[in-house]
Amino acid sequence: MDITQRKITKIAREVSKFTVRTLKADGIGTSEFDFIHAVRKTPGITQAEICKKLGIDKSAVARQASSLESKGYLIRKTNPADGRSHLLFATEKSESLKNSKTHVEAIFYEWLSEPLSETERVEFAKLLDILYQRCKAESKADFFTISEIVKDGNKNA
Repeated sequence: MDITQRKITKIAREVSKFTVRTLKADGIGTSEFDFIHAVRKTPGITQAEICKKLGIDKSAVARQASSLESKGYLIRKTNPADGRSHLLFATEKSESLKNSKTHVEAIFYEWLSEPLSETERVEFAKLLDILYQRCKAESKADFFTISEIVKDGNKNA
């Protein structure tokens, strides 16, 4: 049984809804945030790599890349290794968008934690970091362990 009752997911979803609403003035949707984030984390990524990373089809990636380029959030450069493909790079405008999104999220989480005492906040942050580090390590391992657990249906692995 999931003792968290997926509350981390539920909180993140609510923060995301608020963040998207707040930043809608920038003309960026949720999937575009994900696209920009992928490009920022992997400068020079190809559209084919974006397809794999975000799990979306080639035509959707092409439309989003074109839209984000026209809005000034990314630039495309011809791939010197393969003249048919393009390398994607984030612009300064996308960096400021990231900073705005981070700022809004930080304010929300600060507000959310206000009812906790200072001791509780420190302990919560410490426990959350343990979970975060485990999650990042699993992600870097291409989700090998959790994929096996899901595949085997074994919750106790």
